[in-house]
Amino acid sequence: MADKIAVLSPLLAGLGRIFTGFEVVNRADFASDRAMSAAHPDIRAIVVIGGDKLEHSTIEALPSLGLIACYGVGFDGVDAKHARARGVEVTNCPNVNNEDVADHAIGIYIALVRGIVAGHERVLNGGWTPGFRGVFGPSLRQMKCGIAGLGAIGQSIARRLPGFGIEQIAWWGPNPKPEITIPRLSSLTELASWCDVLFVAARADETSRNMITPDILTALGPQGYLVNITRGFTVDEDALIAALKAKTIAGAALDVFMEEPTPPARWADVPNVVLTPHIGGAGRGAAEAQTRLVLQNLTAFFTGMPVKNPVPG
Repeated sequence: MADKIAVLSPLLAGLGRIFTGFEVVNRADFASDRAMSAAHPDIRAIVVIGGDKLEHSTIEALPSLGLIACYGVGFDGVDAKHARARGVEVTNCPNVNNEDVADHAIGIYIALVRGIVAGHERVLNGGWTPGFRGVFGPSLRQMKCGIAGLGAIGQSIARRLPGFGIEQIAWWGPNPKPEITIPRLSSLTELASWCDVLFVAARADETSRNMITPDILTALGPQGYLVNITRGFTVDEDALIAALKAKTIAGAALDVFMEEPTPPARWADVPNVVLTPHIGGAGRGAAEAQTRLVLQNLTAFFTGMPVKNPVPG
């Protein structure tokens, strides 16, 4: 009999065909975790999107569980300490989607500062008139770019910026990186005050919750732009919306939100935003690489070998 796994996240339900060699149970087919467990008490591994909240009760409802395989680099939705206390290993997929996320960060940044989305809508709704094409945005090469967090994604963003003629790049993070030649400023406030665009690329865990405070937005100022591609909880979203409406910052490009899906009405009257539905890491190459890592971790677990990517801590 094939080893049994459960796919919990709705976005992953279509991946069942990929897990050849395993018997796949979809959580969506059951009214509750306990109903799934009653029907399949021999589930030994579950696959989840790491940013989705995994309740303690779900882990406790599965008596044979030994592995939580997170699809994606983030695992902030999983309480790894609680899992390990119950003898359950947790894995993730590090360093496989940073290039795609960086591509997306640059894409929504350019769309925002050059008014590409607004221009598209203007052409379609009749706003393009002989006397008006749109408001001129800044030239990329004139902008100073700050990066909050210089892990794999932050470094991938930094590598792309000189290709657009951007020469002034700085970063801040809680831990110095002596091997990095990009200047590290003394604080996030100093970085926000210095830069014209602030990329939020911090770690997707509790260490970065609410790091973009009202004070940071004030430091960014009325000519400053914010780009967030890490997690919605890194930004005080209410404060961001208030700043955009008051025009105390110039604009924001967001791929992540406090609540996902984010309510459309929340953004209906918010000016100068570019919003995408958490698709930064959804390039085909990244998805294929993440699937391979999940399969490798599952295979290692079921064959009694050390898993490839245990989460830290």
